[in-house]
Amino acid sequence: MNPNSELGPALQALTARAEEALRRCLPPAEQSPAELHRAMRYAVLGGGKRLRPLLVYAVADAFGSRGMSLDPAACAVELIHAYSLVHDDLPAMDDDALRRGRPTCHIVFGEAMAILAGDALQALAFEILAGDDADVDSNTSIRMLRVLGRACGAEGMAGGQALDLAATGRKLSLAELEHMHACKTGALIRAAVRLGALVAGADDEAMQALDRYAHAVGLAFQVRDDILDVEGESAIIGKTAGKDAAADKPTFPSIIGLDASRKRLAELTDDALGAIASLGERALLLQELAHYAAHRAY
Repeated sequence: MNPNSELGPALQALTARAEEALRRCLPPAEQSPAELHRAMRYAVLGGGKRLRPLLVYAVADAFGSRGMSLDPAACAVELIHAYSLVHDDLPAMDDDALRRGRPTCHIVFGEAMAILAGDALQALAFEILAGDDADVDSNTSIRMLRVLGRACGAEGMAGGQALDLAATGRKLSLAELEHMHACKTGALIRAAVRLGALVAGADDEAMQALDRYAHAVGLAFQVRDDILDVEGESAIIGKTAGKDAAADKPTFPSIIGLDASRKRLAELTDDALGAIASLGERALLLQELAHYAAHRAY
């Protein structure tokens, strides 16, 4: 299934823009070292929701910025996301053989090449974000690099994955679970929103509202993921359904139940929409993405 079929025309057009920008920024498959480059392209161009690039574009759109200077930020955040998935799927981490409806990177290319592909994607993300195509002043460029670095480091994604590994087989409180996912999933979503805002020149008051929006969307995305792990089918969601329960991982349904998880999802969606209410019609794309994160079928 096409993960973008649930999006409206404007976001579908932005998804196509992100896909083309990602194809351009990745090294050619035939260029040496070809096996590494093929693994990188396999990891990035194998489908996906492209939620993070869409957030970059949607935030900037709300502040009147639609130029090509957004593409480096959109690509950088998606390359970080792709690298994290490659590493998360490894036997030493989540040990998954299916991602986006096809074999995971290490199944196709081997564990060593998958690790290298993830490393190279992470490095490429920062190279692109610091490049001339970003077309921002030096102070903004430094702020953007810091935002992305913090999001994927010990205070963000990597730290969240460490908490996730340590939580296997344990009973977490709801607050502990939400903190873990605010790092593991939410940090990069918040970074995508902040990167778009920085390119567009949003002021501090708007930044605070967007941070609240991104925090709620990030958690809503994870709650929906956990619900789909219980109710979804592997062929539809594109990854192994029921794997969290089989691995004895703490999830929203396992801690508070399915009904309470759905209620929490509705609360988070309301929080996200409330945070950007002052933007009015300028936030239509952000509103659509909030609903998509909470109600997607896969």
